[in-house]
Amino acid sequence: MIDSTPEWAALIASAEEPPDLRTLFGADPERADRFTLDVDGLTVDLSKNLIEKAVVEQLVALARIADVESRRTAMVGGAHINSTEDRAVLHTALRGQPDDGLVVDGQDISSDVAAVLAHMRDFATRVRSGDWVGHTGARIRHVVNIGIGGSDLGPYMAYRALEAFRHDDIEVSFVSNVDGAHLHQALSGATPDETLFIVASKTFTTLETLTNARSARAWLVDALGAEEAVAKHFVALSTNEEGVAAFGIDTANMFGFWDWVGGRYSVDSAIGLSLMIAIGADGFDELLAGFRSMDDHFVSAPLSANAPVLLALIGIWYRNMLAWPTHAVLPYCQLLDRFPAYLQQLDMESNGKQVRLDGSPVTYETGPIVWGEPGTNGQHAFYQLIHQGTTPVPVDFIAFAHPDFTEPDHHDALMANCFAQAEALAFGKTEGEVRSEGVPDALVAHKVFPGNRPSTTIFAERLTPFVLGQLIALYEHKVFVQGAIWGVNSFDQWGVELGKVLATTILAELDDPALPTNHDSSTTALIERYRNFRKP
Repeated sequence: MIDSTPEWAALIASAEEPPDLRTLFGADPERADRFTLDVDGLTVDLSKNLIEKAVVEQLVALARIADVESRRTAMVGGAHINSTEDRAVLHTALRGQPDDGLVVDGQDISSDVAAVLAHMRDFATRVRSGDWVGHTGARIRHVVNIGIGGSDLGPYMAYRALEAFRHDDIEVSFVSNVDGAHLHQALSGATPDETLFIVASKTFTTLETLTNARSARAWLVDALGAEEAVAKHFVALSTNEEGVAAFGIDTANMFGFWDWVGGRYSVDSAIGLSLMIAIGADGFDELLAGFRSMDDHFVSAPLSANAPVLLALIGIWYRNMLAWPTHAVLPYCQLLDRFPAYLQQLDMESNGKQVRLDGSPVTYETGPIVWGEPGTNGQHAFYQLIHQGTTPVPVDFIAFAHPDFTEPDHHDALMANCFAQAEALAFGKTEGEVRSEGVPDALVAHKVFPGNRPSTTIFAERLTPFVLGQLIALYEHKVFVQGAIWGVNSFDQWGVELGKVLATTILAELDDPALPTNHDSSTTALIERYRNFRKP
């Protein structure tokens, strides 16, 4: 067990007197250079973290004793590291090259991926050009992606992030919530004969997704007056050919993926079809190239100079040795407003586990609570707690030199705030500095900032598809490394299953005249109260 190793004990001892950033920067004028990495133009500045050479060496030693390198090799090679589902974990293959020749379990993975991407490119190009038309002959101007979880969060986040690269005449909406208001919002003002629906469900049985898809189908058929219209206005991202055909979708317009593609790792698979329609096949290829850039770095760079590995190790340091429970992601880029939510699923669904791979209980903390909002909005909401709260919150700042949308003076003000917040967190303001400003004695304590609050700054020239691919892969690999060290399976999600099963049971009971007897008193009372409110 990792927490019984000498390497873990050494880090616990080091955490008793964690480094002080004022002291570290004062003693080392080259610190910023020493702790900054560059990965194909993506800068990762780790210098404002509570680390020094000795701590990094101890963290790298921990990664080695946890066998991170061998587990990384197993993952990219197609070993069944998802042991609870007996599956390979091959999201890295989704952005591989056709000539990689990756064969797993007798299947040519590289060829399979290339074939699906070619199918996607052909369809997306036809929609973008107007060659694909709806039932009445009208071109498609509105695409509605119906999915949930990874089938929604990934493409939705990326669609918002890459607004500057979208097709001028095609709007994409995303529907995930089974709350009818979500579908209503997407279809409000929509023109049926110009609308294309993409139903994203691997099994084509997902309750929320199929409920929304059936309602969308009814809306379309009612408006166009023909069942056969479904084949021209619906496509599927699925592996369930029978279910897709029964819905009325032409299976020639079904885009498949594989059981080794987890939902939260799927934006670069067929799940990204709506995104490819929005930014074009070339833009999607650039996104894949960005993923591949970070993959290559992750696989080849030594642990001590490996950006995802170091982010992961620093996270272990904060979560386990310093006992800080949360991690904030604060993009100073409005276009990344859904990126923190995307990372919530990636990290918390992957590493929110209480047992190890062998089923034994973990005896230390795993996955942090991930949260965040774009700057500068957050500065007027929760930064007070980050600066002067009782529990430090490690922060990732994400920023870009060139904005996609310019207004006079806006971007300089945005970047000034980003850099200032990182500096203020790191160095704070001492009592002496406060007094030197002439602050009355009664207010001095209120205006002291403790500082020594850690942050990482991730910086690039511009938010492009390539850079977005790099960012996503950076965090994917960070999560993988942390899961490997904690000894958990980062690629299953049994924790979401129980609620789904109970929901199916309760759904049938809501229309049953007999009051159920198989629930606790609170649930039974809520079901009864709901029924009473719903009576005509």
